[in-house]
Amino acid sequence: MGRLTTHVLDATHGCPGRAIRVELYRVEGDRLELLAQRETNDDGRCDAPLLEGEAFRTGVYQLQFAAGDYYRERGVELGAQPFLDVVVLRFGISAEQPHYHVPLLLSPYSYSTYRGS
Repeated sequence: MGRLTTHVLDATHGCPGRAIRVELYRVEGDRLELLAQRETNDDGRCDAPLLEGEAFRTGVYQLQFAAGDYYRERGVELGAQPFLDVVVLRFGISAEQPHYHVPLLLSPYSYSTYRGS
C-alpha cells in the first residue's frame, strides 16, 4: 500500500512553513470529498501521511494550503486582497507508484511544487 505526504518551505523567510493548515480532497467529477485536515509541524511537514493503506487509491486529489493565514500570522502585510490566499494543487495518483510526496515552496506572491520522492 502507498502513502501521500507533503511539506511546505517558506521561501520568504528561509524556513519550514510551520502551522499551515492543509486540507486533502478527493475529486469526483465536480465534487470534492474532504479526506484529511492537518497542520504542518515545526519542520513544515504533517506528522502522519495524508493518505495511506487502503485509503491510498488511484484517482484525482486536491491539496489546499492556507498560505494567506500563515503569512498574516507571521506579520506579513498582504493587503485587503492577498495575491495568494489558498494555494490549490490538483494532481493524480497512479496505483503503480507506492509513495507520492508533494512539496510546496511558498512566498506571498508565488509558489512552486513538484512530485518529490
